[in-house]
Amino acid sequence: MEDHKIVQRNISLQKEWYGEPLGDRVRRLVVAFNISQAFLAEVLGISAPMLSQVMSGRRAKIGNPVVLARMIMLERKIMIPAVAAGRADAMLAALEDVRDSRPTVGRDNFPVGAIADDEAVLSALREIAEDEDLGEAAKRLDEDFPALADLLRRAGNGN
Repeated sequence: MEDHKIVQRNISLQKEWYGEPLGDRVRRLVVAFNISQAFLAEVLGISAPMLSQVMSGRRAKIGNPVVLARMIMLERKIMIPAVAAGRADAMLAALEDVRDSRPTVGRDNFPVGAIADDEAVLSALREIAEDEDLGEAAKRLDEDFPALADLLRRAGNGN
């Protein structure tokens, strides 16, 4: 198969497996934390060349579930108000927390952050939307994205 067809296929698989191309997700993290791709690779626990291959679509997946767990943890930390505000100390603390994490990943256990992270996300959602709007968004997402709908519902109910 030609290189560009392999890349197209891999990006299509990434959309199916991860919801969007991994290159988009990684670029968002690089921009949000104002870091290099190489430093992000270190934080995630993956080699810089491997991260580059996943981003470009030359590889379809992140083979190590711990690396994926760290990426999800870091994506959630973007919602911490101090990180979202661009405070360097908060961004560095978030990066160090993820880098130093040792998530255990199994069939029934896929960590995406601690309870404190949930509270930060709920707080951030409450700051940007009214309770009724969060509830309405939850209703719209319920069928296709039940976990996200639940998060919105919890934010709207103040729980």
